[in-house]
Amino acid sequence: MRTLAYGSWPSPIDAALAAAHDGHPEYVGLVGDEAWWTAPRPTEGGRRTLVRRTADGTEQSVLPAPWNVRSRVIEYGGQPWAGATVEGEPLVVFVHFADQRLYRFRPGAAPEPLTPVSPVGGGLRWAEPQVRPDRGEVWCVLEEFTGDGPDDVRRVLAAVPLDGSAAQDRDGVRELTDARHRFVTGPRISPDGRQAAWLAWDHPRMPWDGTELLVAGIGEDGTFRAPRTVAGGPTESVAQVEWAPDGRLLYASDRTGWWNLYRDGQPLCPRAEEFGGPLWKLGHRWFAPLESGLVAVVHGRGATTLGILDPETGEVVDAAGPWTEFAPTLAVHGDRVVAVGASPRSAYEVVELDARTGRARVIGDPHDDAVDPAYYPEPQIRTFTGPAGRDIHAHIYPPHNPGCVAPGDTLPPYVVWAHGGPTGRAPLVLDLAIAYFTSRGIGVAEVDYGGSAGYGRAYRDRLREQWGVVDVEDCAAVALALAEEGTADRDRLAVRGGSAGGWTAAASLAGTDVYACGTIIYPILDLAGWATGETHDFESQYLESLVGPYAEVPARYAERSPTEHADRITAPFLLLQGLDDVICPPAQCERFLARMAGRQVPHAYIAFEGEGHGFRRAETTIRALEAELSLYAQVFGLNPPGVPTLELTK
Repeated sequence: MRTLAYGSWPSPIDAALAAAHDGHPEYVGLVGDEAWWTAPRPTEGGRRTLVRRTADGTEQSVLPAPWNVRSRVIEYGGQPWAGATVEGEPLVVFVHFADQRLYRFRPGAAPEPLTPVSPVGGGLRWAEPQVRPDRGEVWCVLEEFTGDGPDDVRRVLAAVPLDGSAAQDRDGVRELTDARHRFVTGPRISPDGRQAAWLAWDHPRMPWDGTELLVAGIGEDGTFRAPRTVAGGPTESVAQVEWAPDGRLLYASDRTGWWNLYRDGQPLCPRAEEFGGPLWKLGHRWFAPLESGLVAVVHGRGATTLGILDPETGEVVDAAGPWTEFAPTLAVHGDRVVAVGASPRSAYEVVELDARTGRARVIGDPHDDAVDPAYYPEPQIRTFTGPAGRDIHAHIYPPHNPGCVAPGDTLPPYVVWAHGGPTGRAPLVLDLAIAYFTSRGIGVAEVDYGGSAGYGRAYRDRLREQWGVVDVEDCAAVALALAEEGTADRDRLAVRGGSAGGWTAAASLAGTDVYACGTIIYPILDLAGWATGETHDFESQYLESLVGPYAEVPARYAERSPTEHADRITAPFLLLQGLDDVICPPAQCERFLARMAGRQVPHAYIAFEGEGHGFRRAETTIRALEAELSLYAQVFGLNPPGVPTLELTK
């Protein structure tokens, strides 16, 4: 055991290792007896591949580079693939990121396009495909740009011929609905094939504010009849809908303040916990009905677990195993449930649960300890008290290294991590980016500030018209509490975040004196610009609820924007941005830096070619992590070995 200063501990977890393990499996599905899912490939340009696990347990990536299975619908994407067994063989359709076309694929053959390329604006985009061999079609969400502006767009449910006849012909795509609603999810077809159910919502609502559950009859010719609203509304969020095997409608609604499950309008398991979540990506799935009538559920308060719900008794039996967090993706076939689970000691892996026996096992992307797990952080689940006595949920990751301790008269530096969204949450899982810092002697505090998902609607609503206030206050309250209790060094606190978290980091530097420095990653910095055309359609009116109606309170937009108050920022900062980001575009960073010019505040700006909103390439993650560590080293007086020095300018 060596005694070394905090921040100077040698660690086997370098930036390259953290980058190689960035991302996790998503969008699980069952094609006959085979489990399929998408998986990240950070060292292959950040693409996502399609993985197939055959009945004999063999796992293979079925699509080589440069195929990239990822949809751009609402920019955050959604379910990008689906499959069915046809004539005893898998038939899969998927969206290729580069051109957003829908492709048909049979293992062993080259993918063939099913949809055309549109020269208009963002083109044609597809999500939540469902293979309908009985009709020779794929039913899915179509997002179609009608002009060059981000809001020149329409969304409908559509049917694409499986025979490729629409590959060069937009008119060959059959529209199933009109475009009366701005946003729609993919249709769920009743067991008898006679009805379809889907969700819809309109500006200025976000899907966690209020959605409508629509049901329409399906004619013999495959056309939809006039839809009717059966649940939801402006203040009720229905997060997901499915059909039970007996033809009854199941959905997750937050009408009581928590996303609970309902069957034909009746609650199945009323609890003060979530059986749903924010619909950031089309195709998120928190529950899946089994043929037996039971329902597989991802549920919890804060962290989530996988369980089996008996709708007749309301009882839930949770799967045994080491996993303490499950992603919102499920697939079922017979008594088999396939999910994606993780824990503070293991990254996300594909898990199969036998609903009859309760036995769960890893079947894909198994966690592999790339280093001695003794270097992994040991998180603490904490609840802090914020302004007005409100609770603030957080995960605290103290510095941890099996071979090092710090001198007994010193306290460690801490970095407060603000998650994105802001309607999101920090999952309690192994993240080597966190371990990169904690194993060197820098603590991390992930704060689920007011507005975060997972704790009920009232907790989410704390941020209504208070963005830039409540999130900043809650992060500061956690940071100061850690210092006051003797956990963190008061003079060596930092704040970092990406996207909405980047906003909170920048707003914290502009509005408080808590932090000695900050890392701001693909942020929102200018509210007025973001509200008037600088972002994509999905979030273009998000600020109406987060800040207030722009037409009514324009001064509030200026009052809270870091760009308008660059003169208040005195702490050094690092700004990281993808040049292909259409959600938080580089123009926001450029305006902010122009306001900082000549102010003699040490800072660095690194812009990455080919990166969008959320870094995906290994080389980007490496440079970003090393730059961030170098910032803390220079500001906090640390000496981490082997880290390139970040040049700070004034």
